[in-house]
Amino acid sequence: LILIGCSVEENQTTDTGISIKVSKLENSSVNLAQYEVIRVIDGDTVELKNGERLRYNDIDTPETVHPSKPIECYGPEASAKNEELVEGKIILVELGNPKKDKYGRLLGYVYVDDVFVNAELVKGGYAEVNSYGNPGSKIDELMNIERDAKLKSIGLWDSCVK
Repeated sequence: LILIGCSVEENQTTDTGISIKVSKLENSSVNLAQYEVIRVIDGDTVELKNGERLRYNDIDTPETVHPSKPIECYGPEASAKNEELVEGKIILVELGNPKKDKYGRLLGYVYVDDVFVNAELVKGGYAEVNSYGNPGSKIDELMNIERDAKLKSIGLWDSCVK
């Protein structure tokens, strides 16, 4: 685990025209931790090389491995997209507050290179925004991205009845 205590946020406009904040390693107080992803568990949870699990902050993807729920609509697609984005890669995580959820998983915003993974999953309709009563610092940006995905009927917003 390498802790990186410096970052700067800059606005980046996605192809949907929504401005999102992307963390870069420069001079700021955002606390980022670097991890290696060894396995994608589902659309919003991964296993890290250090043995911990990481749950993406402020988003929820349809279930594929829940012990008491069946595989949900668009769950396999969300898991596959998450694998494409992060499996086997080094990620930077802006840890949430709290840093862990009630199941002991790390919580955070995930970045691979210049891609804000949480936002990418919402933008593609693989995830919906859900703060579970503890919204993070990027909840407003994620809600704007979700609104755009819903309006365009992208991903689960087209394929699944809510």
